[in-house]
Amino acid sequence: MTDHLRPLAVFDLDGTLADSAHRQRFLERRPRDWNAFFAAAPQDPPLAEGVALALSSARECEVVYLTGRPEKCRRDTVAWLAAQGLPEGRMWMRRDNDRRPARQTKMEVLGRLARDREVRVLVDDDALVCDAAEEAGFTVVRARWTAASPALKDAQERDGRT
Repeated sequence: MTDHLRPLAVFDLDGTLADSAHRQRFLERRPRDWNAFFAAAPQDPPLAEGVALALSSARECEVVYLTGRPEKCRRDTVAWLAAQGLPEGRMWMRRDNDRRPARQTKMEVLGRLARDREVRVLVDDDALVCDAAEEAGFTVVRARWTAASPALKDAQERDGRT
């Protein structure tokens, strides 16, 4: 089956495929140091559970990535995905100046994707994103394989940065 006919498996990055715990400290200070937070992303260890799920999903689905990371992080993010042996795939990133909550930006993209293709699953660690996706009728796998970060959750909702 050609890729454009395969269903989509949509994966978040931070907290789903990438362990961002080592850089949470940049969000715990005031003001938050977003530049340092994103600059440290290439050093994220992979999350084995998420990586395994992406690799197994690639057997039946086209794997695509939907992240709240800003567009300015694209080159580092693509290199990180390749270094982890993750499937190549299209990636939707937040515009650099977009500060809306992740649940809004991600639902917008999911809606566009679903117009042309079956979205088989969304895999994300953000409970508000998962709730919104389930309410919209999407199948969701909640990435619960890392400890939740209160600083990151607050940043996602208040600052619209990841």
